[in-house]
Amino acid sequence: MYQASSDRYHSMKYRSCGNSGLRLPAVSLGLWHNFGDTASYENMKKLIFTAFDHGITHFDLANNYGPKPGSAEIHFGRILKEELQRYRDELIISTKAGYEMWEGPYGDGGSRKYLLASLDQSLKRMGLEYVDIFYHHRMDPDTPLEETMGALSQAVTSGKALYVGLSNYDGETLKKAAGILQDLHCPFIINQNRYSILDRTIEENGLKEMSRELKKGVITFSPLAQGLLSDRYLNGIPSDSRVKTDGRFLKESAISDSRLEQIRKLNQIARERGQSLAEMALSWILRDEVVTSVLIGASRPEQIIDNIGALKHLEFSEEELCRIDQII
Repeated sequence: MYQASSDRYHSMKYRSCGNSGLRLPAVSLGLWHNFGDTASYENMKKLIFTAFDHGITHFDLANNYGPKPGSAEIHFGRILKEELQRYRDELIISTKAGYEMWEGPYGDGGSRKYLLASLDQSLKRMGLEYVDIFYHHRMDPDTPLEETMGALSQAVTSGKALYVGLSNYDGETLKKAAGILQDLHCPFIINQNRYSILDRTIEENGLKEMSRELKKGVITFSPLAQGLLSDRYLNGIPSDSRVKTDGRFLKESAISDSRLEQIRKLNQIARERGQSLAEMALSWILRDEVVTSVLIGASRPEQIIDNIGALKHLEFSEEELCRIDQII
């Protein structure tokens, strides 16, 4: 039986989700990749144990994480039952619904029917009575915002979620949704969006500043741009990279000569700072306190430990920030 490290809370930094009372570790573990049926269960356990031993209390899932969809929640639920059950009250577990999960008109989108059915299925897969955060995974223009927010509110009032969040929303829609949730007295505390040095969409669409204005937290996924902001691609595309073995999310066409040149220049700044490129990429995001946490993915325990190293150096000079912006 797994025994957590006694000093697991000594080095991790924790940040509040906006003006709520909930604090998350500055680095959280996403179970998007490497927790499906094609992955090693023993390696999954090593990743979870390494994360928790180093103060990562937040584990992020979604109904469709796999492959196959739902399998990440099943495997995580098994680890919870067999190894982590006594630590449940020390954990923040989140899941989401919004993208296609099952066939037919009720397995996708933002309807009350889909969201509440999906949450029930997620709880069953993980063997939980509740999740700590339940997200709507994407904006759905075909469903009234009031209906979607009402479903999130019902998830809380039914005791199946403690807090709610929104994922992949823009700033304008976020403001409307937040107003509805406030009227419903629903504890909406956090937004989850893609954000990295290479992808600044949440700055361009107003999400980041609207989160600051509304005093909501932000948790970012793909902070390393699917591995581009690491040492993996400094010398070109490795033969065993995800681009070669699984081109669903990172296309070879995205790794142009000009992009590789940008990455190498960023790596030079990181070396001057005494960091790896990955560490600097995470530090760049976390330098702004509106960001509650960054979601990392990992295939090896060592990657988790390396990424936590970003917390040692979150300060940037104006010159460094200007150089980074000029490169991009």
